[in-house]
Amino acid sequence: MVDNRFVIDVTFDPAHGYVARSTQLAAPVIALSLQVLRARLGAQLGGVERVKLKLDRLACVQRDERRRGGAARAKRQHAGVAE
Repeated sequence: MVDNRFVIDVTFDPAHGYVARSTQLAAPVIALSLQVLRARLGAQLGGVERVKLKLDRLACVQRDERRRGGAARAKRQHAGVAE
């Protein structure tokens, strides 16, 4: 625990979604979005409100791609549609 919050390591697995692992967790926590992952972690950690997600490279790339529009944007570009 750092600054009264839990720091949780997160990676991304294309087959499952975001995967959080920590010594405070009995098993990895899996979710399709970071928002749901944060909520599940808070519930499993006894209602902890301050959970800091430490994203690895794969998780950061996935998060950034989703923020930019992800696969839908790539499909529009291949179809020749200007943004």
